[in-house]
Amino acid sequence: MDINNVNIEEIVRQVLSGMTGSTAAPASAPAAPAAGKAIPKTARVAMLTALEHYDIKEFPIPPVGDDDILVKVEGCGICGTDAHEFKRDPFGLIPVALGHEGTGEIVAMGKNVKTDTAGKPVKIGDKIVTCMIFKDDPDITMFDLNKKNVGGSDVYGLLPDDDVHLNGWFSDYIFIRGGSFGSTFFNVSDLDLDSRILIEPCAVLVHAVERAKTTNILRFNSRVVVQGCGPIGLICIAVLRTMGIENICAVDGEQKRLDFAKRMGATQTVNFKDFKGIEALAGGVKDAFGGHLADFAFQCTGSPVAHANIYKFIRNGGGLCELGFFINGGDATINPHFDICSKEITTVGSWVYTLRDYVTTFDFLKRAKGIGLPMSELITHRFPLDQINEAHKTNLAMAGLKIAIINE
Repeated sequence: MDINNVNIEEIVRQVLSGMTGSTAAPASAPAAPAAGKAIPKTARVAMLTALEHYDIKEFPIPPVGDDDILVKVEGCGICGTDAHEFKRDPFGLIPVALGHEGTGEIVAMGKNVKTDTAGKPVKIGDKIVTCMIFKDDPDITMFDLNKKNVGGSDVYGLLPDDDVHLNGWFSDYIFIRGGSFGSTFFNVSDLDLDSRILIEPCAVLVHAVERAKTTNILRFNSRVVVQGCGPIGLICIAVLRTMGIENICAVDGEQKRLDFAKRMGATQTVNFKDFKGIEALAGGVKDAFGGHLADFAFQCTGSPVAHANIYKFIRNGGGLCELGFFINGGDATINPHFDICSKEITTVGSWVYTLRDYVTTFDFLKRAKGIGLPMSELITHRFPLDQINEAHKTNLAMAGLKIAIINE
């Protein structure tokens, strides 16, 4: 499948159409609970039952089979995909349990579960995350730098409802299916809760920077512009900074986000609201770089206008990584002669991540914390599970950066 020519909604529909409704593997001997932590008979699940409305429902916790894992959820970030599903259900999943930026503690596991997807041992009490990449696909292996970055059918938080129900991280417990289901999960017990919640969005940016590096233009001394200072753009700046790139200009229209961009590692900022027209804005970026255009640019917004503008920020022979369009955001108008050909711009697209990028992200988060980047402050709002409707409305209102559901 040519991902470049298929939008996310079509891919998800194809994935879902091949599913027959998964159920828990039959249990043999009961899985042992974590010491001192009794497992309840039921769990609360935030079920999206209508547009812009969750109901808190309670379902039985199924028996844990030989290949399964039961996880007590500690927290989960709200992603842009959750916002799209909350607002318009583009994949036709309602009723559905959402949440894929989650993490929690293993409280029960089957006898066949010994290691995570990377081969790291796991035991009851370990903290884990799941991943959107799937081990049941023979074209995907753990340590290959493959180009394939989507496949399988076990996107926890985007599964159609079934008789398990504990399918998303917006819940008290999540049931990780094993065996032929193909789940990928990782032991991240050495990361704090905030870092674990940020793993999935950070993996998107680790992948984008790896894509950018394939152009052979992005170097330590590159002048880099990052357009868009929402969570994705801010994390992009952090990834660049941890790699030793220091000459970074952030472009956005909100001064508070630009101020935060400097704390994440940007050396210059440009507020596009201060300029009238693209030529003036490009001049502002050039002035920020001391009279030079950018060697490389990352376009981190979902705006077609922003995509059309960013070519003007890049020098002849420079590079661009476009990662702002996870779904179809509309057409952009550019002039291929002036914007690409005559400038000989090298462009790469980036979408989701690979398994290798996911594991690399764990080290990125440790490095970011080690050099003092305020990663945890990306999580500006924390809501309990029973306030999930308010949490999503806060996210839609862009009242903060990363919004998270945190369980007690």
